[in-house]
Amino acid sequence: MSIRDWPDGERPREKLLAHGAGALSDAELLAVFLGSGRRGQSAVDLGRQLLTNAGGLKPLLDAPHALPGLGAVAWCRLGAALEVGRRYLDAELRLGEALTDPLASARYLKSRLAGYPYEVFGCLFLDNRHRVIAFEELFRGSIDGASVHPREVVRRCLVHNAAATIFAHNHPSGVAEPSAADRAITQRLREALELVDVRLLDHFVIGHGTPTSLAQRGWL
Repeated sequence: MSIRDWPDGERPREKLLAHGAGALSDAELLAVFLGSGRRGQSAVDLGRQLLTNAGGLKPLLDAPHALPGLGAVAWCRLGAALEVGRRYLDAELRLGEALTDPLASARYLKSRLAGYPYEVFGCLFLDNRHRVIAFEELFRGSIDGASVHPREVVRRCLVHNAAATIFAHNHPSGVAEPSAADRAITQRLREALELVDVRLLDHFVIGHGTPTSLAQRGWL
């Protein structure tokens, strides 16, 4: 049966309009982007198949290329939707104060770093009222780690005239537990930044689930 033949309350678009996007399942959300299914398969059925083949929504969206069954147009739509989400979080963060809203910082940093198959070290540069000036990915490494150079971090802070900063890096394993090396480089960076009067407010480790804050652990 085509989705057009479904009762109004069960069609993904009508359901979204009536109850909001949060009422839709992952497959139904995908169906809205897909627009249509294939012969003998509704858009919702196709969405379920894509999720099953990929192993879930996150692996599907993190895939570096379109998976079988997902055409170029639909792939572009999903990629655009992801980028819209990232830019929304960026706008949300820029309108708020990073220090007083650590959850917004964590959400934004996770949206920027969570999908990489290798370690990436990024930095939020903040002014003296802890408003965001810029975000940069400073270092990239293998799955075993990224080489972080305090001199370059200090240089970028001076370029942005930052008064404070928040660091983040991802763990491709998905385990967001800070390592001894993470704690050691955080201490080195804090000491280097103190020489130029830049405060290190936090360092987030990004993995599956909620990012881990070194500040909340009492390690800053």
